[in-house]
Amino acid sequence: MTDVLLIALFAFLGAAAAGLIGAAVLRLLRHRSLIVSLSVVAGVAVAAMLAGTLTVAWAMFLSPHDLYVVTTVVAMAALISLVTAVLLGRRVAAQSHELALATRSFGEGGTFAMPAGQPAAELAALARELAATSAKLDSSRERERALETSRRELVAWISHDLRTPLAGLRAMAEALEDGMAADSGRYLRQIRVEVERMNSMVGDLFELSRIQAGSLALAPARISLHDLVGDALAGADPLAREHGVRLVGDRIDEVPVEVDGKEMSRVLGNLLINAIRRTPPDGTVAVAAHRSDSGVVVSVTDGCGGIPEEDLPRVFDTGWRGSHARTPPAGAGLGLAIVRGIVEAHAGRTEVRNVQGGCCFSVTLPTA
Repeated sequence: MTDVLLIALFAFLGAAAAGLIGAAVLRLLRHRSLIVSLSVVAGVAVAAMLAGTLTVAWAMFLSPHDLYVVTTVVAMAALISLVTAVLLGRRVAAQSHELALATRSFGEGGTFAMPAGQPAAELAALARELAATSAKLDSSRERERALETSRRELVAWISHDLRTPLAGLRAMAEALEDGMAADSGRYLRQIRVEVERMNSMVGDLFELSRIQAGSLALAPARISLHDLVGDALAGADPLAREHGVRLVGDRIDEVPVEVDGKEMSRVLGNLLINAIRRTPPDGTVAVAAHRSDSGVVVSVTDGCGGIPEEDLPRVFDTGWRGSHARTPPAGAGLGLAIVRGIVEAHAGRTEVRNVQGGCCFSVTLPTA
């Protein structure tokens, strides 16, 4: 038993000395290629075995022949180990280089392409993560491009919609100032209408800026959905009468919701105004509300004739107004963007789909 312990002790001391030397070498070469590090590791493993063997052999006073045989066997093992380490290191280094090239193209604004071949498990996992990140960045770039396009369109349309009434106001003011207005009362009434329209446009811009800045403060309270929709229908009734559109709201469930009454009234008002203006005379705008598995659903169905399928994803984008003329009462294209912002602030969602003769806008809110 004592001899075994002594052999183990001598072997441990020799291997530990080789290991310490190897650790120091690895620290000095830590910034070098992976091939060098793997070669050092293989060399340390063989050196540790050789040092332990030689230490035990010296302690056991082996003959020179036996010591030569042991040294030769260890040397062959060292050679094979080093060759294997170099081959493995070259393979891993090549895979790492391919991954670096793919990542470089990804960082320069392109998409990440998985390197060919079968990389090591760790490199394969890293490549999958980079591919997933690339997909997310592509989606983000698409949203950014769409948002930038929407912003440019909004600026152009807002400039047009503000310039038109301003030109009219200037002309009417000059006519009043020069005493050329035959009916000054009509001019003043028209000035008031234009000012109200511009005030509404500025108010929409301010509301949208609050939503996009995340500073929309909500004051939720438990409200009956029936009362909320009823008030919105009453507010939109004069506009519907003016356009010859019939409002229908006979499918509204008595469902309680916890929302900001003022903001949700704006949502329903925007949806109803949009539906009334797009529905031809003698058409119908129907409002329905019911409870579903996903929450409380409020829908507004109009008779606009439908929206092209390619435009459906853009309906709630800022500044979108379809293919209609950019003239009043088309508006600045902010109403539906405000609708989506307010609904999402309530942890809800907005959807639109085509139905027979028109389209249906639906708002889904969490149940109270």
